[in-house]
Amino acid sequence: MTSRLSNARVSTVCHLAAVAVALLVATPAAAQPWEQPPRSQANLDALARVELKTYPFADAGGKEQEYGLYVPTGYDGGAATPLVIALHGLGSGTMYMMEYNNLVEVAERHGFIVATPMGYNERGWYGARGQGNEFNRRQVDPGPDNLGALSERDVMNVLTTVRADYNVDERRIYLIGQSMGGGGTWYLGTKYPDVWAALAPMAPAASGTPDVLAQATHLPVMVVMGDADELVDVKVTRQWVATMKSLGMTYEYIEVPGGSHSSAGRENIGKVFDFLATHAKP
Repeated sequence: MTSRLSNARVSTVCHLAAVAVALLVATPAAAQPWEQPPRSQANLDALARVELKTYPFADAGGKEQEYGLYVPTGYDGGAATPLVIALHGLGSGTMYMMEYNNLVEVAERHGFIVATPMGYNERGWYGARGQGNEFNRRQVDPGPDNLGALSERDVMNVLTTVRADYNVDERRIYLIGQSMGGGGTWYLGTKYPDVWAALAPMAPAASGTPDVLAQATHLPVMVVMGDADELVDVKVTRQWVATMKSLGMTYEYIEVPGGSHSSAGRENIGKVFDFLATHAKP
């Protein structure tokens, strides 16, 4: 296993052009513009502590697979520590969620470890669009035929690796994600419902139907969505929320008036972590 300190890139490019190929329905509401506000010194300090690490990915021929890791300064290995797995959006990589507004600063405040899997590559969908690779067939480099399976396996491998390397609180492992990562949160959250203590999909590019929520009715969920999202149809997200309500699930739904694909989750990442902090497995 290798590691290197990140250069704390602070790009907030949302890769909207890449996400657009998801062929999701835009909404008619006008999106409010959003720009990354100046980063606090605490945020910059936290970003400087992010590590880019690798592990040997056996199912991918042993290639060194990258993931991001943030460990709070208070971690000493003596106490079990909560872990957040954060899934990036389409076309981005392991630093995307680390740089997601002030996420690492909030993680430091709560004392959470954060891990950001690549999902094999930037467009694997974490298995949410199937175990194959139909989505990328028209790409110049579509990737392996089993991209979906590798993308899903990478997330679970990173989880296993961090559990082995750190004293992780098994009752407080959380899954969150943005856009493609939000769709991956729905998918992996419902496929492995006994792993997670809570979920938080943001602007989720969902695949399939919300019927899968019946497999995870015990999981608390926070959903964040802008009603002016240009790439994910808010009406689809509302269907998932309505299904949670009908199933009697514990959930919170933040729908941001004028919120865009870029802004809604970023502006509410503190509320997401506050929500996670209130939930643990029995």
